[in-house]
Amino acid sequence: MRRSPGLIEKSFWSVLNGIEQVIAAENFNISNQSPYVEIFADRIMSVRRYLPLEENEIRIGDETITVSPLRHKVPLLLVPPLAATSMIFDLMPHRSVVRYFLAKGFDVYLVDWGDVTADHSDLSLETYVLEWMPQIVQAVKDESGEAEVSIFAYCMGGLLSLMYLATHDDEDVRNLVTVASPIDMHQSGAAGKVMAAIYQPTQLLSKVLNLSLLDLPARFFHVPGWASSFAFKLTNPIGSVVTSFDKFFNLWDRDYLEESLTMSKWFDDMVDYPGETIKDMAVHMMLKNKMAKGNMKIGGVKAEFDRIRCSILAFAGEADKLVSVKAAHKVLDIVSSEDKEFCVVPGGHAGVFAGTRAPENTWSLSAEWLKVRSD
Repeated sequence: MRRSPGLIEKSFWSVLNGIEQVIAAENFNISNQSPYVEIFADRIMSVRRYLPLEENEIRIGDETITVSPLRHKVPLLLVPPLAATSMIFDLMPHRSVVRYFLAKGFDVYLVDWGDVTADHSDLSLETYVLEWMPQIVQAVKDESGEAEVSIFAYCMGGLLSLMYLATHDDEDVRNLVTVASPIDMHQSGAAGKVMAAIYQPTQLLSKVLNLSLLDLPARFFHVPGWASSFAFKLTNPIGSVVTSFDKFFNLWDRDYLEESLTMSKWFDDMVDYPGETIKDMAVHMMLKNKMAKGNMKIGGVKAEFDRIRCSILAFAGEADKLVSVKAAHKVLDIVSSEDKEFCVVPGGHAGVFAGTRAPENTWSLSAEWLKVRSD
């Protein structure tokens, strides 16, 4: 067992760690440690291919996992949401989606959407879905030498992946895993109820004024990362306060600080949402709830979700306050896939994807499901 230091030793390390946290906070960040090569880039977006693990065993949580010597044929593409950085897929060495799937024998790739600023307000759903997603999938196919890919996507990443499949023939994608992706936004928490309630009034107002949100300048809708962080923390304000107190009382414990401050970086350093993308989402997805209805316009292209026939596994968190079980389950209703499954697992919106119980639930179920569909 780990020795618990005395009061004087705790005080000493608390002072040193506190000073270091102020002058070099990045020293406590243990994310993004898995080695990779960049295989494609376009403007701020890039695609990574992760190198095989060199160890024979790795630790994930409290479990030791034997690294598989075999490699599944179909490569796995990880697609993050827009508000969170790609670090969430390689959060910590012992809680890394990347390392877990590498250990399970997958050839792992990751999209990095890049650092969005106010200068990128012109990035739209059309950019992500019609321009970048085809390039990303093609880059993975070219690098791997395989004709098909699997996708494992979190939150908005799942929506972008579904839109891509709905606007293209999905022959290039054999399998899709979505984690906490809100297909039916009118069923997604308190915000969804508000959107459902104001839909008809806003439609009427738009007709009377002969004005649409889509006609307004994109810069008016640009959402800074701090606003997303604030909104996310509002879902559990007490938890945010408790976490701050825990950090203070455990300032002496470097291992604790590394984990805690790395997790905090996820929620504190969220990425800006481009204004044009927010406009598209607000009108087509939030107000009109078009994804749940099975079709929507993306630029000049109609996305028809019943065109999707690939195998689909969808997850919802039983304690998720942002994406309800009903909101996530809707994906099974809008696709034509015959091979489709839905799982409710422990965790809130972050926990279902990368919490302490995610490896034994979301990750393990996904790996087993993908394994039999990837050779």
